[in-house]
Amino acid sequence: MAHDATAALAAELASMAEADHRAAVHANSDDPAEQLAWRRLTARHGDRLNEIMDEFGWPTAELVGEEAARAAWLVAQHADRQLDVQRRALRLLEQAVAEGSAGPRELAFLRDRTLVNEGREQVYGTQIAGMRDGAPVPWPCEDPEHLDERRAEVGIDPFDAYVARFAAP
Repeated sequence: MAHDATAALAAELASMAEADHRAAVHANSDDPAEQLAWRRLTARHGDRLNEIMDEFGWPTAELVGEEAARAAWLVAQHADRQLDVQRRALRLLEQAVAEGSAGPRELAFLRDRTLVNEGREQVYGTQIAGMRDGAPVPWPCEDPEHLDERRAEVGIDPFDAYVARFAAP
């Protein structure tokens, strides 16, 4: 593939991640207009990621660089109302991890996010449902007794250390 095309794709993905980062504060806003703006942005990004996957497959770091690959993952994470896009990204990312061209940590987060969006129990405990009495409450998780072992296998902090970052100061 031409270097110009991958450079343009990398720049586009980085730009999408930057826009996502700026708009994410509105995801759970009390203002419906701000929530709609967030939904509009994530839907537009999900549609574009789907087109990118049509043309390039999963945008790996080898193809677009680390920053742009992480941006693609972020867009997939936030495609919550486009389960078909999220599921497709998950399949392609699984394949990339199996081939050694992507990391298991991002795959774990995307797997949990997709499972929760399907109404199923998560595997790695990465998705937080909300707060109760100042403490984060995760979405239900399968086999909680072995959660930290699974997390360690993919390079994620132990659950208690992870949720402590979300706790009220």
